[in-house]
Amino acid sequence: MASSRSGMLKVLLVVAAALASAPGVLSDPPPLQDFCVADLKAATAVDGFPCKPASTVVDDDFFSAAMVSGPSTDNPFGVNSTRATVSAFPGLNTLGLSITRTDLAPGGINPPHSHPRGSELVLVLKGEVMVGFTTATNQLFSKVVKQNELYVVPRGLQHYQLNVGKGDAVFMAMFDAQSPGLVVPTLGLFATKPAMPMEVLTKTFLMGEDEVSAMKSKFVGF
Repeated sequence: MASSRSGMLKVLLVVAAALASAPGVLSDPPPLQDFCVADLKAATAVDGFPCKPASTVVDDDFFSAAMVSGPSTDNPFGVNSTRATVSAFPGLNTLGLSITRTDLAPGGINPPHSHPRGSELVLVLKGEVMVGFTTATNQLFSKVVKQNELYVVPRGLQHYQLNVGKGDAVFMAMFDAQSPGLVVPTLGLFATKPAMPMEVLTKTFLMGEDEVSAMKSKFVGF
């Protein structure tokens, strides 16, 4: 019986050790201080920002009025966003949080894009917004989200928001990252500096140079 118990104990210890070393069950270490307000003037050599000296931290470091009013949506897409990431809201530093307000004109679209460093939780404040995302297997998930309803977009997946209501729409996008990043495929193809090689674009879209040039002309100035 003792031998059996000893063998079982060894198995449990091996399993516990394996779980402790598995990346999927690890978590961030607990913070070593109450806060780390970003010193935006410091040179950034690694991810994030260094902390301001605690003696220089003030109430307004933990406050932002960026979401109070919406920006103009007078542009070809009928959309504009106000972002409260760590670079605009220093108190977010090291907290793994950020938020964006997006305003959509009637028929406006937030074109397909992705956030490589954060999942997104959409809360519609006004209007009706179709939110959709695509997976690595090209499956589309979408839903018309109304006032006070939520929709979540997993990290890194391409997604869009389209105003399908009769009036203006407003939604908040909350992220589990202080700087979730933004990748817009259309701009990454047609508005790069220097320009993407024409041969790459014609072969990618199965178009002639005239067609690609016409497409690129629509993104001048973005």
